[in-house]
Amino acid sequence: MPDNTYSFIPYQHTRLAPGDMLQRAEDFYAQMNARRSVRDIASDPLPEGLIEKLILTAGTAPSGAHKQPWRFVVVTDPELKRQIRAAAEEEERDNYERRFSQEWLDDLAPLGTDWRKPFLESAPALIVVFRIDYGLEGDVKKKHYYVMESVGIAVGMLIAAIHMAGLVTLTHTPNPMHFLSKLLKRPVNEKPYVLMPVGYPARGAQVPDLTRKPLEQIVLYNQSLAR
Repeated sequence: MPDNTYSFIPYQHTRLAPGDMLQRAEDFYAQMNARRSVRDIASDPLPEGLIEKLILTAGTAPSGAHKQPWRFVVVTDPELKRQIRAAAEEEERDNYERRFSQEWLDDLAPLGTDWRKPFLESAPALIVVFRIDYGLEGDVKKKHYYVMESVGIAVGMLIAAIHMAGLVTLTHTPNPMHFLSKLLKRPVNEKPYVLMPVGYPARGAQVPDLTRKPLEQIVLYNQSLAR
């Protein structure tokens, strides 16, 4: 057994009454069902320390072998945001004009998106999430496990934390994203995962009138593999 085995401590848990459990679940669902990806983001400054609390929440996500293979880079400098927007729009223009298939463009059309990304400058903060593919201790590589899954869970928790704090965001993934590694001077073992502008919705912000799949379309109960 390795020498760095974790010590174990009692799990702190308060068992809720069934009615309280259901109410909490209903309240949280109602909150999250109101969440939307918003592209019209105001430049109003955020409360000091808020971004850090949101990232701390994301950092509570489970990860393979508890390696916590994520890095959250916060960008608030206007010039750096301008450079990120310019680089992202260059890639996105190429995507929309050359790389995307017609089927993809047709699926995107109802959402009203294009290569222009003004929210990358207007938002008071950008959170650039990097996945850490492997650890580095000097020249020694340390294996990480289920990196994509672990970072995906952390991003989901970050989205929920942002919404619950009364802010908006969206998950922007300009492809390729190598420019983020260069602009933000990240080491070779860190790769861009998603770019998230964070702020208040702009006055008059609009979102597509979408509906989500009902429960019966997203859940199955006791499905047997026997045929």
